[in-house]
Formats: sequence, structure tokens, C-alpha cells
Amino acid sequence: MYLAKMHIENFRCFGGGDQGFDITFNHGLTALVGENDAGKSAIIDAIRLALGTTDQEWFRIEDSDFYQASDHIEIICRFEDLSTNEKSAFIEYLTYGKTENDITLTLMLSAKRSLRSLHGRPYHTVETRTGDDGLGPALDQNARFLLQATYLRPLRDAEQALSSGRGSRFAQILNNTEDIRTKGESNYKDGCDIKQLNVLGISRLINSLLKQQTEVVSEKKIIDSNLSELALASEKLECDMGVSGENAQESFQRLQLLEKLDLTLNVLGRSGLGSDNLLFMACELILLKQDDDANKLLLIEEPEAHLHPQRQLQVMQYLQDRAKKDNIQIIITTHSPNLASVISLDNMLVIHNRRAFPLKHGQTRLLESDYAFLERFLDVTKANLFFAKSVLIVEGDAENILIPTLANALGKDFTRNGVSIVNVGGVGLGRYARIFQRSDDTDQINIPVACITDMDVMPDCAPAIIGKLGEDGVVPQNRKWRMMSDFKDTDALQKEREKKENRVNGQHVKTFVSDKWTFEYDLAYSGLPEDLYICACLAEEDEKINDQEIRKGDVIAQASQEFSEIEKKMGKEELCSSIYAKFVRGRSSKAITAQYLAERLRDKFDHQGLTAETLRRVLPSYIVAAIDYVVPTIGEAER
Repeated sequence: MYLAKMHIENFRCFGGGDQGFDITFNHGLTALVGENDAGKSAIIDAIRLALGTTDQEWFRIEDSDFYQASDHIEIICRFEDLSTNEKSAFIEYLTYGKTENDITLTLMLSAKRSLRSLHGRPYHTVETRTGDDGLGPALDQNARFLLQATYLRPLRDAEQALSSGRGSRFAQILNNTEDIRTKGESNYKDGCDIKQLNVLGISRLINSLLKQQTEVVSEKKIIDSNLSELALASEKLECDMGVSGENAQESFQRLQLLEKLDLTLNVLGRSGLGSDNLLFMACELILLKQDDDANKLLLIEEPEAHLHPQRQLQVMQYLQDRAKKDNIQIIITTHSPNLASVISLDNMLVIHNRRAFPLKHGQTRLLESDYAFLERFLDVTKANLFFAKSVLIVEGDAENILIPTLANALGKDFTRNGVSIVNVGGVGLGRYARIFQRSDDTDQINIPVACITDMDVMPDCAPAIIGKLGEDGVVPQNRKWRMMSDFKDTDALQKEREKKENRVNGQHVKTFVSDKWTFEYDLAYSGLPEDLYICACLAEEDEKINDQEIRKGDVIAQASQEFSEIEKKMGKEELCSSIYAKFVRGRSSKAITAQYLAERLRDKFDHQGLTAETLRRVLPSYIVAAIDYVVPTIGEAER
């Protein structure tokens, strides 16, 4: 069986009624992702409260667990796909549907706020009953024990859990192993090969040898001698020496001996927290696989704890594989883009605004080909979008580098406002955007997503300037690029713009198309032609500047003079096309140019009197609109 659905009301950040929280889990792995305070930990804690955990920790309801002024908490857990043995174990608590296969186990935890106190602490009444309506019988202790989940807390002490002593996880693994329970001799006999003894036999041999040890026997005789002096006439006083636990159940005798074992990784020196966590998770999964009667549900908060990025990827692959192969249900919470980049979208739920949004097939507007594409290309640099308050998707390095600087100068710092910028490198902009579009328009993720793309319609003068004409100086007939004269009128051009916008638009995803041609051309056309020209020249000489073969100031002075000269000779479209030609025909890198331009604008903002209002007027309108969309309220500029 597995935990299929859960409903939460008035617990922590989740309200009641229409504000109640519903979530559907996968049979195997379910990963809960989202920004801080979205409710991920509250979901895990609700499961812990309703089911209990194998660590036997007493997890009580506190005043702070009640949502605002509410006085009643309700947590409903529904289990599906029960095996024959599980149906037998919970037979009196089951709910029967219309078909013979529609048999579920539903339990409802109800907690009521109380004004009473117990031993000076607030005391709240808690009851767990079964049935879809919560009117079925209350779970007895044995049934609750079978439903306990295994829980790995975020700041877990893996070293302590693996060390010898009572509660050792390694001892529990060994004690549940069939071979250790059944193979080998249980009693030592004279002439018996010690290697043929099982753990129980070794325990009994140790007990026997301990009682026969020379010094122990000698001290017993001394004690008996002293007792004889205290005895009355005709009374014989002698002590009877035994070993603790030797008369206990066989499983306990085995466990006592096994708990003497330590388990550590074989590494040079003492293993660190990350290595201990790997060992801890491996042990927990083995325990879950071994115990057929237990609830095979593992809750892990932040499995990335103490692990370096490469190890995080390996752990995530391991958890997904184990969940599938060993029929174990694993629910994790994570803040790691490393983990999110390798988790299948079918296994991921975005928790946002106290709601759960599955990303599996059929729940989003992603096409089948989109899922296949994202499985290959949604890497760690892009997976940060799952944890953002809003998302900006761009198609190139220049936008990725420069736009955060522009937003900061406009008083809308992306870092401060939780904006994730995703550079798709010119491929798959719509695929990433559709992650945030639901198949059902009534169930929308309220995360603003702005997509920035080029109009890709060049002015008629540009082909000759950037070298797109044929050898005869004529515009080629068979070409993919377009220019203004390809459109009959402004209405046709506007329809082309709307076509680009509507390709991805919908719900909270909005596409912003460049005003004219490309990002760089529009920067020049809108009001930054000289700055862009100078930075393109700096990009051309970047290696020489870094190698100190040429001074940066000299390049700026020469570029400024060149710009003044060509500005006098050309119209606006020719000038901006000539600047863009540096990226097409010259040696100017768009990314390096963007770096220089970001630096130049920051310097102007800090030392030359450039203001947010002035910058807003000289930037392309579509860039300003996109920034305003992902950061709708103006904050204090951080420079």
C-alpha cells in the first residue's frame, strides 16, 4: 500500500474550508519543491502526526500548530493499493468502494484546542479514527504501529544512529536478516566449530565463557565464603551468577550482541557528516525493504544535507531507483537545484501559496516531447526556477548577464525579490515556460513567468551592413531571415508579433517580444547606442586588455571618437545596424559586451548621475515591461 492522498485543515500555514490543503502522492518517489515557507515541512509534519514514526519520538500538538485563531486541526490520510496481507491486518478499519478492488484505508486525525494544561503545559485533545468520514473505529495500538513512517529529519545525527548501543540501526538490519535468524548452530557443544555458530550461539557461548572465566569464578567463591560466615546454623548461603539477558527471548539475545557493532565508512580518517548520511540512508532503505509488515514509507527532509553537489546527484538517482525496485514510497523535501535537476518531472510537486501542483503528465501543458526534452536539458543552472517567486526566461548569455543589472538599477533587484533567471540558450523557451502552465485553467500556479524573445525582423538596410546579401548584392530568395519589407504593412507586422507572443502566453506566463529586431539592436535603438558601441569595441580587445597589451581607457577613447564620426554619417537604423554588425561580422562577443555594458551602467549609476527614471526611458520598452512583470512592486534600489 502507499499514502495516496492527504487533506490538511488548520494546521500550521494551511487554513480551513476553501483554504484547506490537498495533495496527491506518487506510489514511488514524490519530491516537494518550492520557495521557503511554502509549507513543505508542514506537510511532512502532518504525516508524522497522523502516522507516527519508527524512531518512537513523541510529537505533540502545540499551540503554534493551530492556524491563526482556529481551534480544530484535521489531517486525513488515504492509503490505496493494499495487499492481501495488509487488508487482513486492517480489516476492521477499511473502506469499501463500489468495486472489489476499491478498498482503501483512511484515517483522520482530529485535534481540538483546549484551555486545559497538564503538568503546566498546554494540553490538546487528539483522536485518530478511520473511515472516509472519520466515523469509523479508532486505530488500536497494533494498527498504529504498522502504519508508522520512517523519518529522517533535516539536521539528523547520522553518526549517533549508526554507532553501537541501544537502537543501533545496523543492529536492527542484521537482526531482521533471515540468515542471521535461521542459519548456523544456536548452542555450543564440545568440539563444535565456533565458525558454525550463529549470532545466538555466539551470544550463549560468550555468556557461558564469561561465567567460567577464572577471575570471575574466583570472585564468586570469595563472595560465597563471606556469605557462609553470615549464614545461620544449618543454613547454606550461596550466590547464583547469571549474565544479563541470557534468559530473554532469542531475538533480544541476538539484538544485545549485535548492538555492540559499529558501522562506519571505510575512509581515510574519521568520516564526515556527508558520508555518515549516505550510510544512514542506505541502512534505512534496507530496513524498509526487509520488513514486509511495516509501512514502507520513508520521509526525508533535505536529503542534500552535508553532501557536495556531485554526491547529491548520485543520492537522488539512488533514491529514485530504490523506490522503484524495492516498492518503497519516498517523500522528500528539498531546496537543492542539484537534486531538482535529476528528479523526474512526474515525481515532482511544486508547493506554492499553500497549494500543491503536480508536474506529472496530464497535469501541465507540457507536451510528451517537452518531458523528454526537459529530462535531458533541465540542468542545475535552470532547476532553480522551482524555488523562485517569479521567473524570467531568456534566450542568450547577453540577456542573462545584463538584465539583472538593469533590474537592479531600476530598483528591482532580482536576488532580493526572489526572481530566477533561466537562460535556455535559444532553444526550448516555450518548453520551460509550460512547466508553469496547468492543463486545467482553474488550477493555476500564481508564479509570474516572463519570456523574453527577439522579434527577428531586421530593418531593410541591415542585410547589406551585416553581410546577408548574395554575391550579386541582391537579397537571396531562399532565406530564413526576414526584414521589414517582407511585411505588407504595420498590421501584418503586428500579427507576426502577436503570433510570437501567443506561442507561449497563457495563465501567468507572458511573452515579451523585442520592439525591433534583437536584444542588442534594440538596446542601441532605444537610447544606448554609444554605450553599446564602446562596449562592443572593448569586447573585441578583451584579450589584449586582460593581457595588458592595451589600456582599457585608450580603447574607450578611440571607440568614443569612432562613434561620433559614424553617428554623423548614418541614420538611426543604419547606425544601430552597424553596431550590431560587430557581433555578426566582427570579433565582439555578445556575452563579453554585456559584461562591459553592465559594468559601465553601474559606474554611471554610482558616479555619473544616472537615475532609475532616466535609465527606464532609454531602455527597450519590452525589457522594462518584463522586469516590471516579474517584480511588480518597486523596491529600494540596491547598488
